[in-house]
Amino acid sequence: MEATGIRNTDTIFGLKQKLEVQQQLKRLNKPALKSIKSPDGDIIDCVHIKNQPAFDHLLLKNHPIPMRPGSHPEGLSYDESNHVSSNSKPEITQLWHLNGRCPGGTIPIRRTKEEDLLRASSAANYGRKKRHTTLNDDEGDLHEYAIVYERGDKYYGAQATMNVWNLQTQIKNEFSSSQFWITGGGFGNINTIEAGMLVNPVLYGDNKTRIFTFWTTDSYKKIGCYNLLCPGFVQVDNRIALGACLSRISVYGGNQYELNFNVWKDDKDGNWWLQLRGTSNYQLGYWPSSLFTILSDSPSEIQWGGAALARLVFFKFLKVIDGTKALRDPKDTGIVITQPNCNDILNSGSSFYYGGPDRNPKCP
Repeated sequence: MEATGIRNTDTIFGLKQKLEVQQQLKRLNKPALKSIKSPDGDIIDCVHIKNQPAFDHLLLKNHPIPMRPGSHPEGLSYDESNHVSSNSKPEITQLWHLNGRCPGGTIPIRRTKEEDLLRASSAANYGRKKRHTTLNDDEGDLHEYAIVYERGDKYYGAQATMNVWNLQTQIKNEFSSSQFWITGGGFGNINTIEAGMLVNPVLYGDNKTRIFTFWTTDSYKKIGCYNLLCPGFVQVDNRIALGACLSRISVYGGNQYELNFNVWKDDKDGNWWLQLRGTSNYQLGYWPSSLFTILSDSPSEIQWGGAALARLVFFKFLKVIDGTKALRDPKDTGIVITQPNCNDILNSGSSFYYGGPDRNPKCP
């Protein structure tokens, strides 16, 4: 009888998990006007811009979508190349581009699969961070981060150019990232805006390098997520799929590739815009001001860095946007290295290298 009871309990929990997974997949995967299969097995759905997950948020019902920012900080260029036809070849290339493009009026969204949700601790937690990763959260676990930061002013944006590496992970639950943080608040009330590149096998099931965004308003507890995996970030660009892997990766001793990330607060409506830059600009989208408490005003700290295992990764052209609403070099920066045996930083003002040795036995 006991064995039968255990089997029945397992069956109930199995059915409950399956139901939760199916409900979450239905919530995440919006109806597509076109679907594109990437050579790496990902499926990119071209979803009408008004049907994207952001607008499931109660605060974003009937939200008007600005297709471009209303203001730009002094020193940040903007051109109309963001608004090109779907037949144009993008400078930032992802593998799915080999098999098609999303038409105008849609945005590309990486389809979430059942196996993605099963890798998470629960279907509801998929797309959330398990650890706190900002410097000013006393409750946080920094997970072997190396970070350069500036704090103590009011900030309205930041800039950084990062080189594109395949930041390999080698043990379960390990991840690598190269990113910036825009943060404010403290004591369980951290607001952050984040973007960059990462390798995260738990999230994606592989060791490929992918562009990501993230946000939270409650110190990573229940609110906020990666990319478009919960209502929040509004995407307007139809060429870049958040969470899709990049096709051009730097090679040691060979070709080097880099991406420039800019984020700033729009003076017109308070939204936080994210721009990826090269010889052309990609106004990827924005975090609506209404999502935030602290960041609806201004953050108090800018951070750059990440966790780069077995690689030396560079950041350059670091800038902050202060009360003058103009880009300037960082000043009086600090450095935090949570595990010196795992990561280190070589800092030279507006640029730095960071990373760590290949599986140093002293690295926990």
